[in-house]
Order: sequence, then C-alpha cells, then structure tokens
Amino acid sequence: MFPSEPLSVADAAVFETFVVPRYLKLFGDLAAQMFLGIEGARVAHLGCRTGFPDSELARQVPGLSLYGVDSSPSVLELARHKAHALRIESLEYLQAKELPAPLPTAVFSHVLALHPHLAVGQRGALLAEMARLLYVGGQSLLSLPLRGSFQEIGDIFREFALKTDDGDLTRGVEAVMASRPTIESLSDELELVGLGDVDVEIRHTQLTFDSGRALIEDPVWRLLILPDIRAGLPDTDLERPLEYLRDAVDKYWSASHFELTLNVGCASARRVE
Repeated sequence: MFPSEPLSVADAAVFETFVVPRYLKLFGDLAAQMFLGIEGARVAHLGCRTGFPDSELARQVPGLSLYGVDSSPSVLELARHKAHALRIESLEYLQAKELPAPLPTAVFSHVLALHPHLAVGQRGALLAEMARLLYVGGQSLLSLPLRGSFQEIGDIFREFALKTDDGDLTRGVEAVMASRPTIESLSDELELVGLGDVDVEIRHTQLTFDSGRALIEDPVWRLLILPDIRAGLPDTDLERPLEYLRDAVDKYWSASHFELTLNVGCASARRVE
C-alpha cells in the first residue's frame, strides 16, 4: 500500500498541466498556509506526484530541504526536472511502492501528504508512517477530501444500485462515503498514532463540469477523483455505474452546469512522543 498510483509519462504531463492548477492546488495551498516553517526545515512529502507545492515551500522557508517519495517514475522525473529548471537543489525525489518509505525514522521536522489514494481502513497506516518519520515536536500535514465530498457521485451510484438491485454496490458506496473523515474523526485518528496539538481546517467549494461526458473525460476526474473512488471499491466493476453517472448528469443537470461538492480539509498535528 502506498498513497499514490503509477502514471504514464503522458499522464504525468497532464497531471502537472491540468490537475495541479485546477484541483490539487486547493489542497496544497491550504497545507502551505498551515505549514509552520522553521529555518532549516527537513520535509518528507509522501505521494509527492510532480512535486507540488515543494518549490513554493522551498521559497518560503530558508534552508529547507525536502525529500519527495512517490510510486511513479514518470512523475518523479518531472518533479526533478522542475526543481532543476528552478535551480532549487534542496529537493530530492525517491521511488517507493509501499510503506514504510525508504526514509529514516524521526529525523524530519515536517511530513506532508496531499490527497492520498487509500482503500477503506488504510488511512491509519499512512498516519502511522507520518508519525514514524517525524521527530518529537515535528509537524504532520495531511490534506484530503473530507466527509460530504463527491456526495453527488455517491447519490447517483446508490440510485443505480437501487434500480439494478445491487446490494453489494449500495453497501460499498455507503462504506466509502462514511470512510471520509470528519474534523472530529480525523483528530481522533491522528491522536491514536501519537500526534497531538491537532488543528483541522476546511474549505467548502465545488468543481464545475459542463456535461456528463465532460466529467468523465476531465483529467481531474480521471487521475485523482476516480482512482480515489476505485480505491474504496476495489472489487466492484464500475463500467456500468460510470455509464449511468454520465447519462444521469446530462439528464438531471441539462439546464445548468454540474457542480460536484468538495470539502477540502487539512489536518496539522505535532508528534508528541
């Protein structure tokens, strides 16, 4: 288990060009706002993808060094190229396909993870890894969609399951929606792995799509939202539910844009033991 999926070279470029500015920036900007920078900070970025917001943090904090880890060679290569082009030598990138990451224990002042891809029940392993990497007093920053995000997708999938009498899909969708954390539940999960002084911020927003086809073909959907849903429904064939989703968006929102609910959350916590 690792909080990211491999991407092709083409998809890595699409991710950097379209997904980062439209979607991932919402999570990275909130994390950067909560980042308690100290001179000489040493940061681990788990599931770093193409290296956002690494260069922004390096500019923000004097003497910062950052070690990004991801499962995909293509995104790591792009992250290295960006760092070289910006002449930021303090950013290093490593490949890993599972946790624990190939990074030393208790030497980092900060650990960051944005929008991790995790199956239901796997978030605790990521939080434990973040705690492992931090020294006492170090800050973890986890930014992810909170409870209520993508509610419209869950409603349409449940409608499809009801019409097709698919009880397994109904139960799976319910489990996925319930697994998204609230402010309170995320605080409890952080405290369970030895992280305290918890502060969770949330930003309510929407993603707008012109049609069902526009939703299904959008890089944000294809490269982040859909893999997130698949991670929660690993044993479900989503071909027919996705066809139903496309048609339902066109039917129900024929006179307006489709707005997908997104509750962007970021939890800051400090290692206390």
